[in-house]
Amino acid sequence: MCGIAGKVAGTGNVDPGILERMCEVIRHRGPDSRGTFLGEGAGLGIQRLAIIDLETGDQPIRNEDGSVVVVLNGEIYNYRELRAELEGRGHRFATRSDTEVIPHLYEEFGDDCVHRLRGMFAFALWDRRRRRLLLARDRLGKKPLFYSSRDGTLWFGSEPKSILQDAAVPRDFDPDAIDAFLHFGFVPDPLSAFRSLRKLPPAHILTWQDGKVATRRYWRLAYTPKRRFADEGEMGEAIRERLLEATRLRMRSDVPLGAFLSGGVDSSGVVAAMAQLAEGTVRTFSVGFDVDSFDETRYAREVAELFGTEHEEFRLEADAVAVLPTLVWHYGEPFADESAIPSLYLAEVTRRHVTVALNGDGGDESFGGYGHHLSGMVASRLGWMPHGLARGAGAIAARFSGRSSARRAGWLAHAVTLSPTDLSSFIAARFTEAEREEIYSPEFRDAVTLDAGPRVIGRVLEDSDAPTALERLLDVDVNTYLPSDLLVKMDIATMAHSLEVRSPLLDHEFVEFAASLPADVKRRGRTSKIALKDALRAWIPDHVLDRPKMGFSVPLAEWFRGRLRDLPAEILLDPGSLERGLFREGSLRRLIDDHLDLRADNARQLWALIQLELWFRSYIDPALPERPALDLGASRPLATR
Repeated sequence: MCGIAGKVAGTGNVDPGILERMCEVIRHRGPDSRGTFLGEGAGLGIQRLAIIDLETGDQPIRNEDGSVVVVLNGEIYNYRELRAELEGRGHRFATRSDTEVIPHLYEEFGDDCVHRLRGMFAFALWDRRRRRLLLARDRLGKKPLFYSSRDGTLWFGSEPKSILQDAAVPRDFDPDAIDAFLHFGFVPDPLSAFRSLRKLPPAHILTWQDGKVATRRYWRLAYTPKRRFADEGEMGEAIRERLLEATRLRMRSDVPLGAFLSGGVDSSGVVAAMAQLAEGTVRTFSVGFDVDSFDETRYAREVAELFGTEHEEFRLEADAVAVLPTLVWHYGEPFADESAIPSLYLAEVTRRHVTVALNGDGGDESFGGYGHHLSGMVASRLGWMPHGLARGAGAIAARFSGRSSARRAGWLAHAVTLSPTDLSSFIAARFTEAEREEIYSPEFRDAVTLDAGPRVIGRVLEDSDAPTALERLLDVDVNTYLPSDLLVKMDIATMAHSLEVRSPLLDHEFVEFAASLPADVKRRGRTSKIALKDALRAWIPDHVLDRPKMGFSVPLAEWFRGRLRDLPAEILLDPGSLERGLFREGSLRRLIDDHLDLRADNARQLWALIQLELWFRSYIDPALPERPALDLGASRPLATR
């Protein structure tokens, strides 16, 4: 796990000082060593977090004659198998690292080398003979990669702040990206909050040669054809076997490793697999909250006891938001997922003990675990009904959809009238189109297109082969929420503390297998993740698997009516904030007052607006963003086992 950065130019050489600054600003991603390559108009840099081959694995890594140079962020889990194959083809290796398989695979297969890689990765490969750059990102988007292309020059980096170290790259914001952020709560790829930057989407490669840039997609998740099994027992055995294999690959490490444990289905399944594979005691880590309805530590503790792990728990309180300046600096773009706060603290606590942690990300996207999957399925099924009858049925169903009480009354009643694209867009909206129009100033409204959701989701559904309403919702999640929110949250939070996180349930072969299962074994009505839960019953008690899903969130609504009640107004109604001219002051006041007076739960909308304003203060206002001092004093230990 590392951070990479670089620059290639059609003419001249890369300034080594710029390359050093690009690396220095992401030192947190890899504090163990820095490596650079300079030559022929190219500069590649790497901040390394040493996980595999601690002694000889420093990067950049080259092939035998040095004509191919690679820097890698991530891990190639099947590197041992690939190395044996490549040695059989006559290739010679100088290290024991996973990175070294990439230049040799490139020699054999060219750009198609990405098809052979099983892992999480973002890498840059410089072909010195052809003066050609290849950038690649893993299939599901575990590792990030930003780039900027101007006048024949290309910059790239694991985080935006690397690219912004070069004064030649403008730092003005993209209005459509801001509109998309307020729709989704994150900036979806390929957009970036900076007008001059873009994200390389997951499962894509980018090539640069002679100043020309081209991108193409090399993988897409398929939901057809479907697998069939003799019975549920055979299916469960197949799921367990694949989970064990994916976990075994992710336990390859030359440094200590552990696991995040919430006590939910997914993380418990991963810990159960680890306990069977580990030679010693598994270490597990959990975070709790000062509001009981959000605190899962008692469930995590039960699973830890079940598998005899060495378990540590920490609790967060409302003053945990003191970490906001640090959080905004690390994320580099406006990012509204409030669970970034506990993720940041959990990573800090975990890094005190291990360098690698496994987690349960991915189970909901493969097996239908989110509340909005139920809402979307119901809306889709009601779509055939006459309009008036559908609205009435929708209003009743909305009461059970999981939406907050103030917004759910008309939510599903409206959703049943929408096309599949508009339905998915409506489900994903933190601010709907109408709500954004309400808060935007006339000037900012004129600067945006207001079609962020339909545009992003329409592109996914146009290319999807998902045959059912549930699987279309899953495909949208896999291509939007998963890479642009969930994986961004975890990558940035953990890399801020030089911690590597691996996700067995996001092994692309496991995800492909799950996609091939019939939709009715994933979710039926309110019963979610059926096949996964049934498979795990061989390892985990029923009451753990069948308890209601809580999710990894924070009690924002309570905090904004309690100890943090003044925070939204202090930030959003500050004269400097209002002078940006993006929002109507009266609309902001109504959002705040309605929340405080219990007329609505606007906590997540207010949080998004706060994150946006703090991003402006960190990245747009100053000449260069400065890293705040990291203070995680708002967590306290609960128990160590």
